[in-house]
Amino acid sequence: MSWRSCSVLLRLCGGSGSGARGPQPHSLQRRCGFKKAARKPDTKRAEEELGPAPSELEAAAQRRSPAHSEPEAAAQRRSPAPHRDPPPGTPRNFGRLVRPLIFTVGFTGCSFGSAAIWQYESLKSRVQSYFDEVKADWLEKVRPQKRGDFRKEINQWWSSLTEGQKTVSGIIAANVAVFFCWKVPSLRRVMVQYFTSNPASKTLCAPMLLSTFSHFSLFHLAANMYVLWSFSSSAVSMLGREQFMAVYLSAGVVSTMVSYLCKTAAGRLGPSLGASGAIMTVLAAVCTKMPEAKLAIIFLPMFTFTAGNALKAIVAMDTAGVVLGWRFFDHAAHLGGAMFGVWYILFGHELIWKNREPFVKLWHDLRTRGGGAGGGAGGGA
Repeated sequence: MSWRSCSVLLRLCGGSGSGARGPQPHSLQRRCGFKKAARKPDTKRAEEELGPAPSELEAAAQRRSPAHSEPEAAAQRRSPAPHRDPPPGTPRNFGRLVRPLIFTVGFTGCSFGSAAIWQYESLKSRVQSYFDEVKADWLEKVRPQKRGDFRKEINQWWSSLTEGQKTVSGIIAANVAVFFCWKVPSLRRVMVQYFTSNPASKTLCAPMLLSTFSHFSLFHLAANMYVLWSFSSSAVSMLGREQFMAVYLSAGVVSTMVSYLCKTAAGRLGPSLGASGAIMTVLAAVCTKMPEAKLAIIFLPMFTFTAGNALKAIVAMDTAGVVLGWRFFDHAAHLGGAMFGVWYILFGHELIWKNREPFVKLWHDLRTRGGGAGGGAGGGA
């Protein structure tokens, strides 16, 4: 969702003043020691000395506003209205988007690289984890059982979750923590600067990621987290938790970049926040991979539709929102997230994830070299 930004109205006041009145003709005559011949009375000069006619005085009184005092009118006559520079992030200033574009490419690469290293370390520690689980099971049998233990209930609940639900639990916890930070008045300025994405802001790169975890409304937070929880099991089972996290974080930055571009092109600058762009990537990835899956709306469970049709309807609605300039949602971020999810399933997985082996081999060599002789033997094994 996006917030409407308030436009700043600048009143530029300017007045046209008459020139300063010159000295009186009698004074000029007294400074000269010679008499001059008498002239015919100048009607125009006499009118200037006597002052304007009563009708002109009434017209001047009508033109003068009663709200302006004499010093203010004199100040307006003395100097023109000050020139004010336009605010940063003027419409169609695409030069400011170079750094966000570089940040998007760099962060996406780092996300997938970190995910590849994470998967490598997970596979390497699987044997040790197996022995730890065996030891834990043996201790659990030897240790006397405690009924009603709260910690045991939490462990049982955590064990009942799917791999996808465990993966998104950390994301949901981060979103909830940021939501409560919005309720602290002393943090409001920091939250607006770093947890809302706005192409007119001085801070452009960090909010591209942080705004993905930011929600100001409780309903907005609940709706997004429910959709993420619903699609987490399918997405993580399809991609794996490491690849899923890389796709989710990259989707948040990519969708914000698309929002920056559309807002700058349309000249409608304003702040946005929410995880909708990243969640749209997850939804689009699942719908592209399993287009025949049946979906339903939580409030209308009797109506079902295929995932492929749902994706088409969402893309059509967001496209119309971008073209028609709807401001209630950040339709550009939604559309960018959906397009990124479709692209990754059709092309990105083959292009990025399946070509990670050279990078993983480089990491393995660096880790083995740093481990010394023992690490070399372990790496060879």
